[in-house]
Parts: sequence; C-alpha cells; structure tokens
Amino acid sequence: MPRRFDLICFDWDGTLFDSTALIVRAIQQAVADVGGQQPSRETAAYVIGMALAPALAHAAPDVPPEKHPLLAERYRQHYLACQNDISLFDGVRPLLAELKARHHWLAVATGKSRRGLDGALRLAGLQAAFDGSRTADETAGKPSPLMLHELMREFGCDPGRTLMIGDTTHDLQMARNAGCCAVAVSYGAHDSPALAALEPLHIAHSVSGLRRWLSQNA
Repeated sequence: MPRRFDLICFDWDGTLFDSTALIVRAIQQAVADVGGQQPSRETAAYVIGMALAPALAHAAPDVPPEKHPLLAERYRQHYLACQNDISLFDGVRPLLAELKARHHWLAVATGKSRRGLDGALRLAGLQAAFDGSRTADETAGKPSPLMLHELMREFGCDPGRTLMIGDTTHDLQMARNAGCCAVAVSYGAHDSPALAALEPLHIAHSVSGLRRWLSQNA
C-alpha cells in the first residue's frame, strides 16, 4: 500500500503512556497543598497536554501567581513519587515497531518538559523508538503549532504528509494550526464528543483500534 504519511507524531501522556489518572491526582494534590480549591477530575484532565505553567494556572485559578512556583514544585513531587507505577498502554510497542517497519518517521510532540520526556522515554525503554521529539519548554505549548513546524522542518516533511495523534483537543487544535491531519484516541484525557468537534480523520478507542486504522490508512 502506498504510504500516505511520512511523519507520524504522537502525544505522550494519555496517548502512548497510561498516565492520565496519575497526572489528575498530582494536579489535585498539588493545588490542595498550596491552599487552593481542589479541581474536579474533569478540570484537571482538561489541562493535560498543555505546558505545565499554563496548565496549573488554568486548573487552579484561585491560587495567586506568587504561589505558582510552589504549585509546580508540588506537582512534580506528587508525579515523580508514583511515575514508576505507570506504563505504556498495551500494544504500543508492536504498534511503533510496525510503523518503523513501514519506514515512517516517528516523533513525539508533548507538553512535557525535555527533562520529563527524556525520563519517561528511559522509563519505557523507548529512547531508540523515535526519530525526533519536541517539548513545550523548548518550543511552545499546545495548541501552538511550533512543535510540529519544527519537526516538519527537521524531516523536510509537508503538512499534508504529517499526521498528529493525540488524546486531547489541544493536540487536535495544534495539528489544525499547523495544517496537518490528526487522529484522536478516546482512552486518554478528553472524551469522544470533545474530540469529534475538531473533526479528526478518525477516533480510535483502543491502541489495537489505532493500529488497525494506521495499517489501513497511513
């Protein structure tokens, strides 16, 4: 089958890594630690995928700016305390191997920091699985298209030959802003109706479903 996409970019948390519940708890605990009103699960999940500072500010509007550094510090402590308890979603490794065998370039475009992504890749043993990556702290947070623009320049790839895969509306809006196609997954932070509103090519409800779609359409 002719290849439709040369470059396939993945979000990390909630798309490849089963970390949504941990991130939600870490946000809630961090806000409570600094005296803010603990956000709901929906509010905490909504900000997943954004850069850390604006994400925490959105989740904790009653926390004054002078407490934001402490809020970020508490979030990192809660997240790191439990990060070894989470793992890749079932089926991610064979999915990535299959795409590599078909000679797609694979990349990560994430709201995590460079330090956070590098640690997560080491934890998952996927340092060699990707041809490139961009993080929010070295480019700009989603939905800015800067991450995708830089990756496309790196690989000499046109927007029409680039696919973004993610679990949040921030991922889909970033792809739209970059002129790229997008596929959503519904097993992460945002629900199917919110994702569908941004008209992705497909919404996959499992990693196996994503793998089938990519095999037939990418």
